[in-house]
Amino acid sequence: MEAARRDHGAFEALYRRYVAQVYSFALYETRDPHAAEDLTEQVFLKALQGLPRFREQGDGDASTFRVWLFRIARNALSNQRRWTRRHPTATLDDALAIVATDDPEAEVVKREVMARVRAAIERLPEDRRRALTLRFVEEMSAREVGQVMGRSEGAVRVLVHRALGSVAEELGGSRPS
Repeated sequence: MEAARRDHGAFEALYRRYVAQVYSFALYETRDPHAAEDLTEQVFLKALQGLPRFREQGDGDASTFRVWLFRIARNALSNQRRWTRRHPTATLDDALAIVATDDPEAEVVKREVMARVRAAIERLPEDRRRALTLRFVEEMSAREVGQVMGRSEGAVRVLVHRALGSVAEELGGSRPS
């Protein structure tokens, strides 16, 4: 560890010691060899970047470096899953399924409505748009949104309420009460 801190070339020994374990964990979690390779690369890059801040803790019998690597891997997996959930991708099979639906016209209308909703959100004032994004896309509580935006929880609730009302009004609905 100390040698790796002084000379990044010495990090190779740590990499060789733990790469198979991290890759195995990533492969088990992702079930995709390419995603596991990418995740393993991210883990070791983050570990190399964070090496100066890492402090070995424990009684000397077990390396906390390994635990630290797996925490980095767990966090990277969580980030990847969160990103995938928020940015879904459709395969060609999914696209063909839409075409093969019983009611393709309804599917087109649904997509048009979603495009109008996105456009209405984009036209909101920055603070309202940010509050909506943090609250519903990033799935933060009103308290967390307030901490990010430097506002009270009540102010965030008002921003979200007004933002939703503006979007509903623009889409031809009535404002929530």
